[in-house]
Amino acid sequence: MGSPLDINPGVIFWTTVTFILLFFVLKKFAWKPILNSLEVREKFIKDSLEAAEKAKQEAEKLIKENKVNLSKAEQEAQKIIEESRANAEKLRNQILEESKQHAKKLVADAQAEIERKNQEAFVSLKNQVAEIAINAAEKIIRENLDKEKQLKIVQKYLEELPKN
Repeated sequence: MGSPLDINPGVIFWTTVTFILLFFVLKKFAWKPILNSLEVREKFIKDSLEAAEKAKQEAEKLIKENKVNLSKAEQEAQKIIEESRANAEKLRNQILEESKQHAKKLVADAQAEIERKNQEAFVSLKNQVAEIAINAAEKIIRENLDKEKQLKIVQKYLEELPKN
């Protein structure tokens, strides 16, 4: 026998015939299902990649929309805060103005009440002074006048009256 590296034409022939037969059998029965399986797998992978790309684009689009919406929401919140501050300032000024008006009214009412009380006190004092003066005059007249003096005063008064 020879070494495994020796060329044997019979082995070459039968190896070639076996290879060709195996090739035709595989081509006839196994090649199409294997290729179909590979095509299905390739299509599945391709569809998966396309779906992943589409999902990525959709996610990027949603992220952009969320950023825009967030920006709008922040602007709206800032606007609401500014309006609230302006309304609070306006309300504060209105309350302050109303307080000032109320205080002025209270002061004016108090001054009017003081003036009225002063007038009442003045009238009362005037009446008391008049009453005292009348009482004093009455006492003085009673003590100083007698019937003769009274007649003279009345006659003098009558003479001074205009003669019309």
